[in-house]
Amino acid sequence: MTDNSWDSYAEGWDSNSDVISYSERAFRSLTDTLNCKGARILDFGCGTGLLTERLAPLASSIVALDPAGKMLAVLEAKQLGNVTTIQSSLTRELIDKNRQLQDKFDLIVASSALAFVPNYTDTVRLLAELLNSNGRLVQWDWLREDGNEDTGFTREDIAAAFREAGLSDIQVTLPFSMGTGENRMDVVMGTGTYQ
Repeated sequence: MTDNSWDSYAEGWDSNSDVISYSERAFRSLTDTLNCKGARILDFGCGTGLLTERLAPLASSIVALDPAGKMLAVLEAKQLGNVTTIQSSLTRELIDKNRQLQDKFDLIVASSALAFVPNYTDTVRLLAELLNSNGRLVQWDWLREDGNEDTGFTREDIAAAFREAGLSDIQVTLPFSMGTGENRMDVVMGTGTYQ
């Protein structure tokens, strides 16, 4: 999707019950796994900030990154005191030039965002570089079964990209599903630690 096409979803995004449920379940799976209290967090592909909003009371600060300006405008209207936004894709140039990315992060979250980047492995590598020692990268996306060409990732896709980025203590789980019956889709969660 282009940045402009994501902007077209901005107005109704926070009232979509599936989107709300996904962010609540991602948040719950995160806080069941990690202690986020006092963490400096990067929310990669933050959209309108549904996950950012849940993390803000726990975090010392959050940098919310997204290329879609209208999505970020919805987040900015929430006036979360410890959240700053960056409208951009993640690139080497952005990392080198943006002051907000100079201090490393304790936690980077990417909720249903990494399936939309042009090069998944390269993006994971850039994200890993932004972590403090013992910082964690956490990703949620749709589970793709082997041989299926739909959007999403297999467990091995995530584990391989995390390994290539130099992360350790890699865990890939299925913390929740969305939908019902034959329309049920599993969400895969990858976590890795930067040493």
